[in-house]
Amino acid sequence: MTNKKETKKMEELTYEEAVQRLEEIVERLENAEIPLEESLSSFQEGIKLSRYCREKLAEIEYKVDYLLKEEQQQEPDPQSLQDEQGQPGGEDK
Repeated sequence: MTNKKETKKMEELTYEEAVQRLEEIVERLENAEIPLEESLSSFQEGIKLSRYCREKLAEIEYKVDYLLKEEQQQEPDPQSLQDEQGQPGGEDK
């Protein structure tokens, strides 16, 4: 019986689906007595999934960093706001 996730192309997998499939492969390799060729095939799929997950995480990390930097550039510096308003911390005294 073929699992739908197994037939899905890797590019179509979400990160979560890829991790779940990788966990299934690891569990099968650790717990099942499977033929050597099937073990090798599963191991190769696991390596590809691992690489895919790392790449997805790197993409997301890049996007988060970009968004945080963009947000920081748009926010005024709290110290400069205090200086402009003459509040404590400013040099109005």
